[in-house]
Amino acid sequence: MLPPLTSIEERLLLRFADPEATAVEDNLSAKVLSALLDNAEFHGVLPIMLRKLQEGGDARLPQDASLREKLDDLRNKATIATGQSMLLQYHGDRIMKGMATAGVPARIVKGPVFARKLYRNVSDRPFTDIDILVEPANLARANQVIAGCGFELGSNEAESYQLQEFKWLEKENSSLLVELHGDLVHDTGMRRRLSLGFRELGVIDGDATDTPAALLTIAIVHAAGGHKFHRLQLCVDVLQGVRALQSAESETCLLDAARMTGIELELAIVLNVTGQLFGEARALELAGRIKPDLSIRLAKRLITTTTLLRVNSREKIGSRLRRDAFRWIQRLAKARPYAA
Repeated sequence: MLPPLTSIEERLLLRFADPEATAVEDNLSAKVLSALLDNAEFHGVLPIMLRKLQEGGDARLPQDASLREKLDDLRNKATIATGQSMLLQYHGDRIMKGMATAGVPARIVKGPVFARKLYRNVSDRPFTDIDILVEPANLARANQVIAGCGFELGSNEAESYQLQEFKWLEKENSSLLVELHGDLVHDTGMRRRLSLGFRELGVIDGDATDTPAALLTIAIVHAAGGHKFHRLQLCVDVLQGVRALQSAESETCLLDAARMTGIELELAIVLNVTGQLFGEARALELAGRIKPDLSIRLAKRLITTTTLLRVNSREKIGSRLRRDAFRWIQRLAKARPYAA
């Protein structure tokens, strides 16, 4: 369980987590700063916080030996995580070359693409695996390519085909994980309503690759379709995705993508809670463009800022129940009509 934070301290955590927010105020006690570091680490936003602390200078930090020891340890871990990300990127590039040679259309999604396209400081967004997306019909051939690159399957094959997700581990270093997807929505109960695969992303991108609308669509599905709002990093990706939308045309493309993929419920909820967490008016405005139905109204009462911030606090059971209830709403919600 994480050290508890007051409401004011939670707002400080959110300022530390926002890559574009100004430096946080000084005069934090060693106890408060230590608690913020623990929460930032759990929520996947520690690299951003460490960068901001370093930019402010250690001389401005509390002169506390245990805090300095913790900071040194976390900085060392962050350096290792950066190296791990670089090694994963190397293997990802190697596998993608193999896919091209084998004639298997594929694309890397999430981690390294988010870091490169959405974050001013690439080190703000380390990643712990490589996600590769292909057409479902190409899963078998893509699996052969990954196996040929020195990886072994770490998940049950039959279950992986059902989930459209295969987990591959590097034979010499099992900490290196590559996930192959036929669809970024793995829950079979949800997939009857929403889907985001290689073909859909190609339609969203048009003649380009990794457009802002496509990246934000992926971030929304990652937060609400792949995971269940279990840490702030998911919403920070969404926040940066919203900021990357630089035109009315890209906003229209995002909303068209939501209708095509069936994620209007997820878009409304993810953008709403992200806007509330970080005071991002544009996210709230985009969320408001989705006409609310019963599922959206119920989901907004479940997925709140408190639900996300208290994931691993004394209120974690309540947070878990709310997030589980949201998953059932996702499974039961009716698909909205879409005219292609």
